[in-house]
Amino acid sequence: MSMVIGAETIAKLETQPRGKVIAYWTVTLLLAAAVMLSGIGQLMQYGGNIELVKNLGYPLYVLTILGIWKVLGAVALVVPGFPRLKEWVHAGIFFLMTGAALSHAFASDYGDYGFALILPLSYAALNFASWALRPKSRKL
Repeated sequence: MSMVIGAETIAKLETQPRGKVIAYWTVTLLLAAAVMLSGIGQLMQYGGNIELVKNLGYPLYVLTILGIWKVLGAVALVVPGFPRLKEWVHAGIFFLMTGAALSHAFASDYGDYGFALILPLSYAALNFASWALRPKSRKL
């Protein structure tokens, strides 16, 4: 038995413009890499993470908690399936990054040229772009 695909069947298939798919994966992989690397850095307490947390007035164990959540969230963004989990990860990244920017602002810790505010808000923007560009298979 041969399968013949008619015009109606083809029209019903879920298709998405190729550019949108490429944009989604580019943004999502950049976001996942940034979140993964910062999570690993926090878990290893690499670089200025300890000084940063102390300057903001948080206890050091916050690095471990945030590091674990970031690594798990980055993995969840790129694995297939689990659309509800992905929604939660996007929400978590948004709250995490905007909270980081606000923590720096309230502590008057802007960094050089406002970098301490610009970086987390850039990640929040990447997160929003990833969420907005997601294909139908990744939506609830």
